[in-house]
Amino acid sequence: MQEKEKQLIIESLLFATPEPLTQKQVNLVFESDSPKISDTVEQLNKKYKIEEHSFYIRKIADGYQIATKPEYEIWIRRLLKKSGQLMLSRASMETMAIIAYKQPIGRYEVESIRGVDCTGVLKTLLTHNLIRIRGRDKGPGRPLLYGTTKKFLEKFGLNTISEIPKLREIAELSSATE
Repeated sequence: MQEKEKQLIIESLLFATPEPLTQKQVNLVFESDSPKISDTVEQLNKKYKIEEHSFYIRKIADGYQIATKPEYEIWIRRLLKKSGQLMLSRASMETMAIIAYKQPIGRYEVESIRGVDCTGVLKTLLTHNLIRIRGRDKGPGRPLLYGTTKKFLEKFGLNTISEIPKLREIAELSSATE
């Protein structure tokens, strides 16, 4: 199989899948001699840039996904008549941030940081598949521990959890704006 043909197959897979495409998925598609998806994506993005396409392929949640360039977002919003953004309450965002930074973390720890009951918020985040149960703590009662999901990474535009800003960086930005 020619490199060009492999490139076209990868491009087709990217258009066809709603989830980020991973190397593991590519390996399942090709019977032998699977192309390295990162190399193929690099070649495709160069081609898209030269040909001035309105989209590119981005690395997200340990995979790759076709995305529209930011300058075309307004047109897409007009077509879809919605923001396209995940809408979470302030309580959900606070809880999500605590879990993202402290995972795996139990409900009681989240509640001690926030100062209020988080049961309903945790259920909402679980329903939206933004968090998942990562196991149980070894302490009394063996409470559930929560952590973020791949969907969390996708919705917040992150490739890995290490890409979230460090608390020190946030504090520096906050003090700079005051």
